[in-house]
Amino acid sequence: MPAIGVSVPRRDSEPKVRGATRFAADTALPGLLHARLVLAHEAHAMISAIRTEAALELPGVVAVLTAADLPIVAGGKGRLYEPLARGEVVYAGQPVAIVVAEAEALAEDAVALVEVELEPLEPVLDIEAAARPGAPRARVHAASHGEGSDIGDAHATVSAGGLEDEALSENVLGTAKLGDGDVDAALAASEVVVSGRFTTPWMYQGYLEPQTATATLEPDGELVITSSTQAAFATRDSLARLFGLPVEQVRVRSAPLGGAFGGKMMIVEPLVCAAVLVLRRPVRLVMTRSEDMAATNPAGAEVIHLELGADAEGNLTAIRGRVFVDRGATDDFGVESIAAMLAAGPYRWKAHDLSALGVATNRMTFGAYRAPAAAPGAFAVESLLDELAGRLRSDPIDLRLRNVADEGDLTVSGQPLPVFGARECLERIRAHPLWARRTELPAGEGIGAAIGWWPGGVEPAAAVCRLDSDGRLTVITGAADMTGVETSFAAIAAEAFGVELDRVRIVSADTSSAPYAGASGGSKVTYTVGRAVERAAIEARERLLEVAAGELEIAPEDLEIADGKVQPAGVPAKALAIDELAPKILSFGSRHMPVEGHGRAAPPQAPQAAAHLSHVRVDRDTGAITPLHHVVAQDVGRALNPALVEGQMLGGTVQGLGWALLEELAHDEHGQLVTGTLVDYAMPTAATSPRIETEIVEVPAPDGPYGAKGVGEAPVTGAPAAVANALAAAAGVRVTRLPMTPERVWRAVSTPALAPAER
Repeated sequence: MPAIGVSVPRRDSEPKVRGATRFAADTALPGLLHARLVLAHEAHAMISAIRTEAALELPGVVAVLTAADLPIVAGGKGRLYEPLARGEVVYAGQPVAIVVAEAEALAEDAVALVEVELEPLEPVLDIEAAARPGAPRARVHAASHGEGSDIGDAHATVSAGGLEDEALSENVLGTAKLGDGDVDAALAASEVVVSGRFTTPWMYQGYLEPQTATATLEPDGELVITSSTQAAFATRDSLARLFGLPVEQVRVRSAPLGGAFGGKMMIVEPLVCAAVLVLRRPVRLVMTRSEDMAATNPAGAEVIHLELGADAEGNLTAIRGRVFVDRGATDDFGVESIAAMLAAGPYRWKAHDLSALGVATNRMTFGAYRAPAAAPGAFAVESLLDELAGRLRSDPIDLRLRNVADEGDLTVSGQPLPVFGARECLERIRAHPLWARRTELPAGEGIGAAIGWWPGGVEPAAAVCRLDSDGRLTVITGAADMTGVETSFAAIAAEAFGVELDRVRIVSADTSSAPYAGASGGSKVTYTVGRAVERAAIEARERLLEVAAGELEIAPEDLEIADGKVQPAGVPAKALAIDELAPKILSFGSRHMPVEGHGRAAPPQAPQAAAHLSHVRVDRDTGAITPLHHVVAQDVGRALNPALVEGQMLGGTVQGLGWALLEELAHDEHGQLVTGTLVDYAMPTAATSPRIETEIVEVPAPDGPYGAKGVGEAPVTGAPAAVANALAAAAGVRVTRLPMTPERVWRAVSTPALAPAER
């Protein structure tokens, strides 16, 4: 029975349903101390004093640590090098101290007794104004220069120039520019030109498990961290650098993750490790939900200005755009290059001029969220493409098909596209019965189409596959399993080796023993680590055939593995059972080398695309949008496990609906977070989500395991734009600010002439 292309349950489903899975906060440790954070209440201020005496007098409180107490030896830019505010508070919710006590409740009580005296400064909140020369600074004391985080590159990389010749404020942390051709001339010659200003909010990743880490110090001085991290090796390397420790003295174990979506990378680990190095006792920090929402690293808000044109035949001519990315209060990593690229969509342009600026503000700490910058970019360009189609009286999907990029076409960054399935995705939704119904709907209903894409992340990876004495395979990786990826690894190894799926066990080891794996993000784990698993299993298979060849006195190339046995091709009568052969290989006095394979991979990018249809009803009296039916067609390369692939498509689409209609980390004029609990921050639920149909499109990637591509990022990208286009079809108005709340929709319907920025 083949292992690839078969829907099987996730291996972690049953223990999670039973509550048997042990997450990062579930393991008991002798002598464990509990930490809680003291958070700043001002968005921008200088720290005058931190008074800890009253907290330290509370019985059971072991320490109250401030920035000066942390044994950090390295300097650099980003949150890693300043886990506690040092002299200046740059966002409301920034940790200024960490309380460590014998019990979590004691630590919580002590937090209330720590007095933080602040001298308020003017907060910088408007990203466009903050970028202008002479704007107030979001940080009085500039962050240290030096090495930053590699989190951005863990998701995707794009080559771009900068805006070195433009006058900008000191709040601008990074710029990117992509250009080719005469945009002015191309727009002037266009039959139709449309433009718009689009705004998207700060977005919380919404994982179930809050940020959690536990650190211990072994007798030999080894620092051991168990964390809900997506990137064990990057965490190890960063912590070793931060505290001046040899890499071999830091060991990181990625615990089972209760969700992440790009948000669980180097938030709490520096704090627990610093406390352990000071106190020499195990320390655990588990954030509360309100702390997690205020003090972690959600996706930054964006403002996108776009202008684009087309000729009379519907050929796209030129695009001009500027993207402002709210990078928040710390300079951790930049997404300017990819933000500029994604604003152009997956299309061919005769000329383009795209720039992006990452701007510091006093809002939050900027981080990754499933497909960083992709949903905002698609929201902008796909909305305008629908306007172009309307002005040209063209079918919106036909317009996209006329211009969508194919394999070999150059992206706006100048790189040729590898195998790319955007066209196939658009064709799939065009053929769907829902699209044919768009002209038959009752008043107040509309159907919209959109597509989003993701260029794909790259990172090297390795894996080990060995045959154990019980005749089963053990595959060892260092990848964090967020989405059932270990189930896919097992299928890949079973297929490559030639055994049944239940004969493969997967081990996710810590950084002291695992082969290297990059961060679990950027839709690249199955694509990169899976490729390494495939190669490791193939090599192990070759080793087993060599052993069997010696036993049977027949050439390895004349052997096959079938039904759990090694046999001469087509001659089962002479078969050797793997269950009997394995213990002979791994026994005292054996003349055979162990059967092991080592696979390595560093594949190029494999872009993904997902096209959406959204059917909505709009209540003109209240502005409420009700999603009725949604279709997503996604190019997955090869569906290794269709059930897992469909799960990713469904989850990404639901998150896209959250972008479109519900979610926003909103701040008031003082920089205070006003949606900082799950009471105020609405997310989609099963009850509020429509029927979602998944259409799997397979355009195999030559460098992926059995043709597979990543599937995690693409499904979220186009969903908000599809809902926006459905709203326009239903109500005849376009809302250019996410989320499209009832109030914003009502204002647009009631006063169509209202400026887009006010909707």
